[in-house]
Amino acid sequence: MNTTEHTSRNPGLVKVWISAFRPRTLPLALSCIGMGGFMAAANGVFNGAIVALCVLTTLFLQILSNLANDYGDSKHGADSVHREGPSRAVQAGHITAEHMKKGMIVFSLLSLVSGLALLWVAFGSEGMLLALLFLGLGLASIWAAINYTAGSNPYGYAGLGDVFVFIFFGLVGVLGTYFLQAQTMETIVILPAIVCGFFATAVLNVNNIRDINSDVLAGKYSIPVRLGPKRARVYHVFLLTAGPLSAFAYVALNFYSWWQLLFIVALPLVIVNGVNVWRKQTSKELDPYLKQMAITTLLFVLLFGIGQVL
Repeated sequence: MNTTEHTSRNPGLVKVWISAFRPRTLPLALSCIGMGGFMAAANGVFNGAIVALCVLTTLFLQILSNLANDYGDSKHGADSVHREGPSRAVQAGHITAEHMKKGMIVFSLLSLVSGLALLWVAFGSEGMLLALLFLGLGLASIWAAINYTAGSNPYGYAGLGDVFVFIFFGLVGVLGTYFLQAQTMETIVILPAIVCGFFATAVLNVNNIRDINSDVLAGKYSIPVRLGPKRARVYHVFLLTAGPLSAFAYVALNFYSWWQLLFIVALPLVIVNGVNVWRKQTSKELDPYLKQMAITTLLFVLLFGIGQVL
């Protein structure tokens, strides 16, 4: 009897935790690392082991951020009966706040261990100064993942989430991955990093436009709350325009093959996202375009990267 009950509960618990990881946001983690890997391959310095460890570390950090967001929004009131987006684990009572905190500790440690392994593979015992610099960036990433909504003074509630997403899913993710392989930096790689930054911020913006009503009630002053629904959509169009323009600028400054424009194939999906976020008004209508933009970002990066390597 007890064995049967234990077996029947476990799959549900596993499903709840996987849902709390928010798999539909994970393409963003793969996108920035993939961009850094493609840029390294285009410059003849690709290292598969380093890219694999970058992917693992970033996935752990993304999951940590998602768990911390679940915990923090429940703690601070953004996840409540007024929230119209998908149900969160702590809010719904599927995972207790204490268990969610333990999950955050586990993924903090996993991120740290994976990051240390990455630094060892990249620098060995001879590049201690660079290793310490990247260790600092790694610790900053863990801090940022937790304190978006879960800290005592969460920066997401002050409307700074967009800045941190742009920095960590754009500049740090792409440039860090590239530098760990090349051990040097090409200034022009900043442009592909900016592409990822703008698109990752666009994903967050869809999320925040969707949750604008519940965020107002909770005192969470995201960019859409500060701008209002209409101007938040204008901001979204800006993000979706600035990303491809940065990609075109990179190709224009570093042109050697028409294959470099392969990313144009993904532009209709970017336009679809912009049109629908502009037109859709309810949270239920907007919600699918969060996942659509995350997948579009990954596809754009794949096509852009392949075009630079061919």
